[in-house]
Amino acid sequence: MNSLVEYINLLKEIKKRKSYKINKYNKGKIVHLKQLEFHKCQKRNRWVFGGNRSGKTECGAVEVVWLARGIHPFRDNKPNVVGWVVSLSSKVQKEVSQEKILKYLPSDWIDEIIMNSGSKASAEFGVIDTIVIKNVFGGNSKISFKTCESGREKFQGTSLDFVWFDEEPPLDIYNECVMRVLDKRGDIFGTMTPLKGLTFVYDYIYLNKFNDPEVWCEFIEWADNPYLSADEIKRLSSTMGESELESRRFGRFTDIANSVVYKEFDEKVNVIEPFNVPRDWFDMISIDPGLHNPLSCHFYAQDYDGNVYVIAEHYQSNITVEEHSIAIKQICKELNWPTGFNGYINAIIDSAASQKTLASEKNVVDLFYDFGIMVNPNVNKDLFSGISRVKSYLKDANGKAHLFIFSNCVNLIREIKGYFWGFEEKPVKKDDHALDELRYYIMTKPEQKAKKDELSIIQKDKLKLIKKINKAKFNNL
Repeated sequence: MNSLVEYINLLKEIKKRKSYKINKYNKGKIVHLKQLEFHKCQKRNRWVFGGNRSGKTECGAVEVVWLARGIHPFRDNKPNVVGWVVSLSSKVQKEVSQEKILKYLPSDWIDEIIMNSGSKASAEFGVIDTIVIKNVFGGNSKISFKTCESGREKFQGTSLDFVWFDEEPPLDIYNECVMRVLDKRGDIFGTMTPLKGLTFVYDYIYLNKFNDPEVWCEFIEWADNPYLSADEIKRLSSTMGESELESRRFGRFTDIANSVVYKEFDEKVNVIEPFNVPRDWFDMISIDPGLHNPLSCHFYAQDYDGNVYVIAEHYQSNITVEEHSIAIKQICKELNWPTGFNGYINAIIDSAASQKTLASEKNVVDLFYDFGIMVNPNVNKDLFSGISRVKSYLKDANGKAHLFIFSNCVNLIREIKGYFWGFEEKPVKKDDHALDELRYYIMTKPEQKAKKDELSIIQKDKLKLIKKINKAKFNNL
């Protein structure tokens, strides 16, 4: 009898657990692949830029519950986790992040709820301060809610395992939260629709201007959400202007939608992981010199189909030509890059390097030669032709990419993403050192033009037959 009761109770428990929404999340035949990419990423500063209803907030809420409960399927779990959920205001907290977390948090996992306002018996109608969760390792985890409207001082002093930003915070609050996870090597993650333009999030996260190896981001749009109707997506898209559509559907930064120079650049396509490049693909080194500004140098290879690969990078400021030369020669040694006459390394360089200044008896070309690098300043610097040529390599008229950049060339990637048109239809002259020497190199290559589709044997026979018939008709006239 006791065994039967235990069996029935076990069935009830299994049924109850199956009813938990957290256990149904991205399970079954339909899954949200972009949400899973976020959860699987092992970086410690992860951001999802998504349109409205794209599913971005769902993955943030689930991430919080998984971490606090100690059941994250893709990360190392631990007991007694402490984290913050940061919203713009108490109203937004109650209606968005708090509601989503309670949706995915079974009541029997909750040990205590501390309220800022309202009753914990109906916590969803009030404003929560902290939820104490039973961690599977024993002990408790704490999820505390913070609002940006309370000011930076409310974000000081605590050591945290994670912070979730639901929408974009002010910079001072972001910086405080980064400090809060420092000693525990905790996680920062954010889910947001970028409606505020080119703020610090654009610089720090999307462009990753500090080259932080722990920064990661992705974009989620309506079409990525498998639970949205395709007809509804089409209907809503037709009611919005281009700028609004860029942010609310695609989750893109609105100020760059129409002003970015290299719209053809697709990080998922044009950026690839490094591989061992055959030595006979090695083609050229290109340099854009700088003293106080960075000197940019990239190593280019080309395969037998004419595809270009950017395989190594030297990018540094405030050092001498001798120090740049040492760094470039070290990369050559690591790559086994070929040398030319008398063991000199050959490269192309901005023609400005051949100009002398009053402060020096030698120009930059001469200085590089003194240190074993023979640079050729005879480059094509035509700006608009160069941009057009680079565009054709990023994506030709058939939509095919011919320019691939190794992911460790972080400065070139950052500059491409942040290159804008300014006044008088000219690009803004800022952070373009790598882009200049990319142009110099690409201008040595033919423009990528769309190739006509090759006719099949049957199509060729048909054309011959048509020509024969037309010729016969002409002769009978």
